[in-house]
Amino acid sequence: MQRMPQIAHVDVNCFYASAERAFNPSLEGKPVIVLSNNDGCAVTRSPEAKALGIAMGEPWFKLAPRAKEWGLVALSSNYELYGDISARVMELLGRYSAWLEVYSIDEAFLGVKGTPAELVAMGRSMKSAVQRNVGVPVCVGIAPTKTLAKLANKWAKNNPAFGGVCHWDSVPAAVREDLMGRLSVEEIWGIAGRLTRRLNVRGIFTIADLAGVDPVKIRDKFNVVVMRTVLELQGTPCIPMEEERIGRDQLIFSRSFAKPITTAADIGQVMSVYGQQASARLAKHGLQAKILTAFAGTSHFNPKDTSYPSVCVPLPMPTADPVILTKAAHALLPRIVDGIRYARAGIMVTDLRPTGNQAPLSLFENPYEERHIGELLEDVTRRYGRGSIGLGFAGIRGGPDWTMKRDMLSPRYTTHWDELPLVKAA
Repeated sequence: MQRMPQIAHVDVNCFYASAERAFNPSLEGKPVIVLSNNDGCAVTRSPEAKALGIAMGEPWFKLAPRAKEWGLVALSSNYELYGDISARVMELLGRYSAWLEVYSIDEAFLGVKGTPAELVAMGRSMKSAVQRNVGVPVCVGIAPTKTLAKLANKWAKNNPAFGGVCHWDSVPAAVREDLMGRLSVEEIWGIAGRLTRRLNVRGIFTIADLAGVDPVKIRDKFNVVVMRTVLELQGTPCIPMEEERIGRDQLIFSRSFAKPITTAADIGQVMSVYGQQASARLAKHGLQAKILTAFAGTSHFNPKDTSYPSVCVPLPMPTADPVILTKAAHALLPRIVDGIRYARAGIMVTDLRPTGNQAPLSLFENPYEERHIGELLEDVTRRYGRGSIGLGFAGIRGGPDWTMKRDMLSPRYTTHWDELPLVKAA
């Protein structure tokens, strides 16, 4: 058979829980959940936790009373560990193809070629290599298009007969059609709840229904994005592989507080920290921003006090300077009402462009831009840890009342010297 180009979709199973189990084997077979920021709700559930009926997004305070009865293990989000494990998985997958697109922290697309037998063997090799070298389980779906590869991966994950690897074209056509006829159209990549309801109104309930419509007519009734999905289901590649994006259209730094903030001074410290982080991220990617938006808000569960102040600040020139970004973020402070219990705050920088793409007139030059203060702060922070240095309020040690709560945090096994795992040989 000819070596036709195909797309492989590789996805780590229950990524956060699997990363925890890689360094703590005692969690194997136990129901495990990983909680969101401030230990709020379940964002990852192991198969055993799903079997208990724990829903995605279920609040921890509702689960805590029965955790001991169920043998449920709850862990705080260990972002340092997950980021490092993700980097190791992606580096390993890159050895199988020069055509790699990292789609998210736990999944990637690869461009592959070969006969069906060769592709299945490659999928099994990738699965085995990731399990052996990184310690996390993955499933692999291989198909002519991204949409079908995602569907094949989902099938491989839920059908033990595939052994974690599904090559779409190797499955008999009648079996594929039966599967697509039984799955709701909501199961397909890119089809959300609201769009599902609109499709249902037109008699499109299953993936097979969507695959059978005229792409031109579906474009006229919906949009070109849905048309591409239809063509992809029919085997025509319409969503190209993308190179890794160095920059983004926008950067957002926002987080809920462990405890509400009630003063403008404390919000000022938050804005200083986020301004510094935005500067470091922009400098890392060689970008500058022209607009900064700062915002804060009370909890939706606090109907007594409602306040959602925001301010949009056009910057005098494209910049990544932490001083300018911090001052711009502080424009929010006059709108903060002391005594109101603010539950979250953040900043967003937009209108991003490459550094040096537009040189300012000498009258508007920033004398600090060329000193690379943002890069310096990031280098010090990377070496000595968060909170080791900062500008203004961002340099004040403290903030324990509003920084993120992670009371059930596991060791950051691979990124902190004092938390490295110890191995003893008998």
